[in-house]
Amino acid sequence: MPITDDAIRADLAHRIYATSHLTGEFTLRSGRVSNEYFDKYRFESDPVLLAEVAEAMATLVPEGIEVLAGLEMGGIPVVTALARVTGLPACFVRKSAKKYGTAKFAEGADVDGKRVLIVEDVITSGGQVVLSTADLRGIGAQITDVVCVIDRSEGGTEALSAEGLTLASVVNRDDLNAAAG
Repeated sequence: MPITDDAIRADLAHRIYATSHLTGEFTLRSGRVSNEYFDKYRFESDPVLLAEVAEAMATLVPEGIEVLAGLEMGGIPVVTALARVTGLPACFVRKSAKKYGTAKFAEGADVDGKRVLIVEDVITSGGQVVLSTADLRGIGAQITDVVCVIDRSEGGTEALSAEGLTLASVVNRDDLNAAAG
């Protein structure tokens, strides 16, 4: 379900693009090489922009969600901001369990038996979301939906769909291309 106010979406796309778009040669998490990169830490470290992203993302949270699960590392600031807006508890998901303390890969709110929404910053191939979803489902989370700030529109939607997941984004490739002018 997209953000219905086109002006808000266009403004956010412009500001996210202006804040985080870099050019050069970058290797993405998927292993692909790209001549552009969206440095999520640039919009995540801007408290005003992050708050506006969270407000827009809150409109994408499906009914009945009980826990928000942010993926390490970029999804953590986003899920924290989204939890503040929605009032829903958050879970912080590591790529692998830590070797000390609680030795958990999922910290914070309990997900067992709960409807959980995966929260990510940027999705390209969807690979990490697929892996983290499998881990969370393995400890009892019920997951059918994912939200992200930027969908690079490079196969993530299809990869997630193959795992029974529906993706919604604050902005996508078309929005960012329009913002680039």
